Amino acid sequence: MRKIVHVDMDAFYASVEQRDNSSYRGKPLVVGGSPNQRGVVAAASYEARKFGIHSAMPSVTAIARCPGLIFVRPRFDVYRNISTSIHAIFKRYSDLVEGVALDEAYLDVTENRQNIPYASTIARHIKTAIFQETQLTATAGVSINKFLAKMASGQNKPNGLTVILPEQAIAFVEQLAIEKFHGIGEVTAAKMHSLGIHTGADLKQRSLTELTHHFGKAGHYYYKIARAEDDRPVEANRVRKSIGAETSFAQDLSDVGQML
Repeated sequence: MRKIVHVDMDAFYASVEQRDNSSYRGKPLVVGGSPNQRGVVAAASYEARKFGIHSAMPSVTAIARCPGLIFVRPRFDVYRNISTSIHAIFKRYSDLVEGVALDEAYLDVTENRQNIPYASTIARHIKTAIFQETQLTATAGVSINKFLAKMASGQNKPNGLTVILPEQAIAFVEQLAIEKFHGIGEVTAAKMHSLGIHTGADLKQRSLTELTHHFGKAGHYYYKIARAEDDRPVEANRVRKSIGAETSFAQDLSDVGQML
């Protein structure tokens, strides 16, 4: 049985900006483009989230929800340097570290460098080290596989630590609302709702054949996670399978030549 820790930094970009500028602390803040230039929110502080502001939201929508909102341009070089320092902390405990983003990673601590028997102890040590060395907080989830560890880290943010023990796994998944499942987005959740699937318990009632019929290959994943099963390994050298980029224009483009 594996011991997996999922670490997720709390409002990472926004928290860095509040750390580095005392005038931003305790105020609603987003990192992203200006609402006057069709910007998009890259990260929102917890003060901003109280207004329903979240990442990927158009900046013009965000400012409408909170007229006093502070906009800060991203400093990705700073975020990358801090992320490198945080990953160095992870490596003190395990060689099996899979970075998902600058602010998020999985660690397999089944066999760990410091021979600590409990994954929850390692998670506490990591959280403490991150705060002492970066003055930033992180939330951690601990369980027997990546799916459950990810779900656990979302339970008690910010600065939380949640452990899902093996004997708790099935009950935890059964009571979980389907839209809370990692890997089930808004569109898929709506389709599941139309099929009468609203919780993990509902999902568990559906056969593999039925799930693959409705959701293709993803049906295999849904079938397993409904049973709290996830055999995906923590991959220290995971190969990137896709890359995306986008550009927002200040004014609408109507000329095909300009678009091309």
